[in-house]
Amino acid sequence: MTIAGGVLAFLALASQAAAFAPASAIGAARSHHVSTTSLGALTLYGSQGSRSPLVNWAANELGLALETGDLSNNPHPFGQIPCLTDDNDVVVFESGAILAYLQSKADEKGIHDDAKSAAVASWIAWANASLDPICFLETPEGKVYDTGLRNPNRRIEKLDKLLSESPFLVDGEFSTADVAVASYLLYVIQFFPDVDLHSKWPNVVKYMKACAKRDAYEKAFGSNVQEYLVNRLTEMESGKAEKKLFGMF
Repeated sequence: MTIAGGVLAFLALASQAAAFAPASAIGAARSHHVSTTSLGALTLYGSQGSRSPLVNWAANELGLALETGDLSNNPHPFGQIPCLTDDNDVVVFESGAILAYLQSKADEKGIHDDAKSAAVASWIAWANASLDPICFLETPEGKVYDTGLRNPNRRIEKLDKLLSESPFLVDGEFSTADVAVASYLLYVIQFFPDVDLHSKWPNVVKYMKACAKRDAYEKAFGSNVQEYLVNRLTEMESGKAEKKLFGMF
């Protein structure tokens, strides 16, 4: 087990339990799964209207096959999604913890050394513990009402600086770290399509667009979502972004 696997307990606490349900009616975007290499009976319990597609995205990028679980048999202790099961009675819940587990499975195939695994695990933890609360402001009842990305933010400024020096977060190459961070940033555009990020953080917008254009993202989230996001981010870059109500409509 790599360092990535060792942070699972922390990630389970850091990651918020609320599932995403974007305000936009995107159309029926089916989830696709890579079936190149299966190291075990990885089964995902989820739906397109939750954080589940980001798990599919990570699995697609890592070449891990996921089976689709029957939600009536979802083993999540609170009945929420996403939830992942594996051989030997393994149950993993919370999206960040699931990403870390998938990374640990990929590490068994020799994809990353310990240094890179540690960096990926750190970014997954950061996405759930620090980025998520910035991206999604919640009422005391846990209902998302706005995004903190409308306002200046020192953490996002630092992220923008880092991305001015490297196209991706770990060693200049796409990794599960980028799945964790870019997923939340891209969800913001679906929830709050009037947000303009380019004037404050142009490198973050460039990064988001590069991540959204990946084939594995399209397979997980659907071509409609991908096309909308790429077009919206292109509008931001051009300075001609139109403010649209109710998501993609």
